[in-house]
Formats: sequence, structure tokens, C-alpha cells
Amino acid sequence: MASIFQFKEFAVDQSDCAMKINTDAVLLASLVHVDSSERILDIGTGTGVIALMLAQRCADSEVIAVEIDPAAAKRAAINFRNSNFGDRMVMHACSFQDFTDTGSFDFIISNPPFYTDSLHNPDARKKLARHTNLQFFNELLTFAADKLQVDGQLALIVPKLLADELKEIAETLNLCLKEEIQIRSFEGDAIIRKIIVFQKAYRGVSTVSDFIIYEAKGVYSEMYKTALRPYFLAF
Repeated sequence: MASIFQFKEFAVDQSDCAMKINTDAVLLASLVHVDSSERILDIGTGTGVIALMLAQRCADSEVIAVEIDPAAAKRAAINFRNSNFGDRMVMHACSFQDFTDTGSFDFIISNPPFYTDSLHNPDARKKLARHTNLQFFNELLTFAADKLQVDGQLALIVPKLLADELKEIAETLNLCLKEEIQIRSFEGDAIIRKIIVFQKAYRGVSTVSDFIIYEAKGVYSEMYKTALRPYFLAF
């Protein structure tokens, strides 16, 4: 049975995808600033939702995606073709390490696997999608430093402690923190995720902001509704 998530301007069929659409992905795609980017790369696209949201936002951008899971890559490619943005979207069924595009990018984005120390999931495909280690992030940041334009940006969404480790790695690669969005479920709660945005050779002051998902149990905040209103039918 098809598992289709209907957005305002496109639909995402999640069939065959180990990792379904989640809050991390839609927040990352809706909150980062990418509007002037000509070439965007989504690493680990999964269902393709982040790439599709960015294609909607950036009407003049080429959006390229890579996905290591063959079944998910095939499904994402179908989702791209079925959208109104298909002529500006390209799918590569490979890891970013094996990605052979020789061009550079204005913006690289990823909702990466981040369960670096948790127990392994018995489902092999979910394990591939959700488990990694710091070597993966070293490779990811090194890749971004090489493939980004002179003033290109990299945006990730990760847990707080991992974000702090990645900032240290990024500094060694001349990827400077430009923006940090601290995501909490409720106001006053602990930070559950951070969106971190790096820019090559950035010399400005980095900004820090808070984002609250819920104003009460089962009730989304105005922040959340505003961020997702261009995409979600419910808002």
C-alpha cells in the first residue's frame, strides 16, 4: 500500500523508504536561508522531501540529491519526476563519497544519520540510515569544504552534543559557524536538536536563535505553523 504524504505543492510517496518524513527534515528545509542558491545538494535525501521543499522555495535553483539506499533513491527519483519541479531536480543513487559531479555548490544540506553510540537496529536498512560515527562526519564536512563555492554554505540538523563536536571539526576545514537554531519541544525544555549552518571563510558574527515546536501538548506553536505553512495542508 502506498504511503503518500500530500504537501501543498507536491506529494511524497514514502513506499520503500526505510526512514519516513520526520520533523527534523521538514524543519531543516523550512528554516535555512537558501533563496539565492543556484545549485543545491541534498545528501541522504531519503524520500526526497528536503530536496522537494527546497525546489519549491528556490524557483531558479537546480536541486541535486544523493541517496545510498537503492530503493529509497528510486522512490525519491519518482517523487521528483512527479513534482512540478522535476526539470530542475537530479537524483544520484550513491553515497556522497562516490558522487562524481565535478561542479561546485552554493548550498549543501543534510539530515544525516546521527545515532553514533546507540544500539544497532536489527533492520539492516534502518541501521544504514540511522547509525554512523564521527568518521562519517569528518568525511561529510571535508566533502562540503571541497565542493562548496567560495561563500557556499552547509546546513545540518543534529543533536546538541554532536553539533558541538562538529563545530570543532568544521573549524579545522575553514567552515565557520554562521547560524545556529536551537530546537526545543516546549519553551523551557532542553535542546533536542540544533540546526547548524557553516559558511566557507565566514568572518561575521554567528547568530543563535530558539525554535519551539509546541505551545501545549498536541498544539503546534505559531513558530512551527509559520515555518511549515508554505508546505503543509494543515496550516
